[in-house]
Amino acid sequence: MESLVSIITPTYNSQAYIAQTIESVQNQTHQNWELIIVDDCSTDETVKLIIQEAQKDDRISFIRLNENSGPAKARNAGIDRVSGKYMTFLDADDIWFPEFISTSIETIIKNQVFFVFSSYRRSNENLEFVYSDFIVPKKVTYTDILKTNSISCLTAFIDIEKLGKKQMPDIFKRQDMGLWLQYLKEIPYAYGIQQPLAIYRIRKNSLSRRKSKLLKYQWQFYREVEQLSILQSAYYMVNWMYKGFFKYRN
Repeated sequence: MESLVSIITPTYNSQAYIAQTIESVQNQTHQNWELIIVDDCSTDETVKLIIQEAQKDDRISFIRLNENSGPAKARNAGIDRVSGKYMTFLDADDIWFPEFISTSIETIIKNQVFFVFSSYRRSNENLEFVYSDFIVPKKVTYTDILKTNSISCLTAFIDIEKLGKKQMPDIFKRQDMGLWLQYLKEIPYAYGIQQPLAIYRIRKNSLSRRKSKLLKYQWQFYREVEQLSILQSAYYMVNWMYKGFFKYRN
């Protein structure tokens, strides 16, 4: 029997994209999955669309937070509910190619690793591929991720039967990076799949594209979450700024 894969999708005012995201999960060649959608108090038609899909597919479950709390709390609420052998994440405006789950599992088994991630295509809001594909490294370590986060949330795939469930740090930004680093303190590396297996939708005015806005969050992350020294934080900040420039070039 196929292993159960738990998928966590946080949502907030995602009515324009959520149906395509759900469809990309339903189109997976690996069909034994549970999709846990956590809504962070959307004010548009997102909840209505999710409920409609959940009524048609009992693999979809829905949680609504009592107050708008941010992506870390939304994802952690989903983490609390997962019951699969594997845990993965898919944001409400991103898309997987049909072989994403099956290829991730095959890579874990073939290479005897517990944490994999993959390359992805980058589109604009209309799914036009106006940006180059992001090809990930073959391996990343704890220190590699401190320099630049090559593991995007939409392709991280973790064997939690082996590594256990962990919570994301409750911070406004970089919470996914915080989770990857917790695992990478326990394993030598995460394994990168060179083949693009997903589509990351780059929306206008995306915070991840405005690096200047992220500087303070990145610094706080080094100092307060990872508790690095000022010298260590400065070193990794310089690396992050340099590598981030190249990461988001077209």
